[in-house]
Amino acid sequence: MSVARLGTSDSRAAARRLEFLDKIEYRLAETNAERDAIYRLRYRAYLKEGAIEPNSSGTVTDRYDNLANSWVLGIFFEDVLTSSLRITVASPKHTDCPSMDVFPDFVRPWLATEKVIVDPTRFVADPLRANHLPELAYLTLRLAYVACEHFHADIGLATVRAEHQAFYRRFFMDTLSPPRPYPGLKKPIGLMTFDYPGSHAKVFARYPFLRSTPFERRMLFNRRIDREGPTLLRTDASGGAPLAAG
Repeated sequence: MSVARLGTSDSRAAARRLEFLDKIEYRLAETNAERDAIYRLRYRAYLKEGAIEPNSSGTVTDRYDNLANSWVLGIFFEDVLTSSLRITVASPKHTDCPSMDVFPDFVRPWLATEKVIVDPTRFVADPLRANHLPELAYLTLRLAYVACEHFHADIGLATVRAEHQAFYRRFFMDTLSPPRPYPGLKKPIGLMTFDYPGSHAKVFARYPFLRSTPFERRMLFNRRIDREGPTLLRTDASGGAPLAAG
């Protein structure tokens, strides 16, 4: 569905997000300095919303940041780090992911049936800039859909607080579990899921800016594929599904 075929308000919103997409840059954090900047951003964002207790390091990080199947990504607006999202991709070969610790009763059976799961976590935005950039949340979450396409995911997850779930329902996500405690956070999180093969067509029709090109996907995610070998996960090395390109 083109932007022109959407309703008037939806059309304007879609146009704004597409325009904003041209103004941001997604960067994979690879150096210690790049990662530390994101860890400090997490700390500022979580502290502002009362999700964590203060700590002396002024950073938030955990073991999942260093997994071979995790990617820590920054979103830059006007060349300034403005938001971040971590993508962890779980598969039968790499079962470790943040949601396994909290929702093993869901994640473990999926992996037992050889599902590939995209588990986005540590979704944060600069508290000084986010309120002035309403498109930022959409363009940050977009990374999860880029990852789902690249890795041919069966299931996309969202582990979010109850008050944030309405936003994710706009993307055809369903709630599977009420909130549970999450290590390091003061507020519990619930589990939401997205059937990527069955639902990506309608979510891309509603939100065209979620589409990505094979080139963009390779630039963001191929680094660890190169290092670990082609059997790490299913990827779109052949070019990806036509629906998600363009």
